[in-house]
Amino acid sequence: MEDNRTPIIMGSDHAAYGLKEYIKEFIKQKGIQIQDVGAHSTEAVDYPELGFQVAGAVSAGKYSRGILLCGTGLGMSIVANKFPHVRAALCNDLFSAIMSRRHNNANILVMGGRVIGDVLAGEIVTAWLETPFEGGRHQRRLDIFENMGCLVHKDTTTVANNP
Repeated sequence: MEDNRTPIIMGSDHAAYGLKEYIKEFIKQKGIQIQDVGAHSTEAVDYPELGFQVAGAVSAGKYSRGILLCGTGLGMSIVANKFPHVRAALCNDLFSAIMSRRHNNANILVMGGRVIGDVLAGEIVTAWLETPFEGGRHQRRLDIFENMGCLVHKDTTTVANNP
């Protein structure tokens, strides 16, 4: 079982800066270390660059979990899920957060700073950190997914020509 107190890498765009700061302090109070890659203010930034840093670190195994935030969470989800071994889940409600861990073993939590408030975000983070992966039939499905990802990243031409 994964230790839910392992360090987390986190990033946001300017639209979710305030929520990122709240979540960062919320997680620190749980005794969990945070690596914050930005944004560091409400000045406009390009979210793909920050999503790239977080998802890249999780993909490479430098961090086992990450958190990404942008205005809606959609853009960061798209960026993060381009990386091998990343299972980023957009969770703006508790049920999605729990199920993203229980059935999908999500390793990046994504939320929308313009969609949810601080209190709900804290509840989502807590649920996401504390919910274990069930394994079993869900592991079999993740293995299938992981193999698909390896094929796609290896040879996108073959996959594109054989729908």
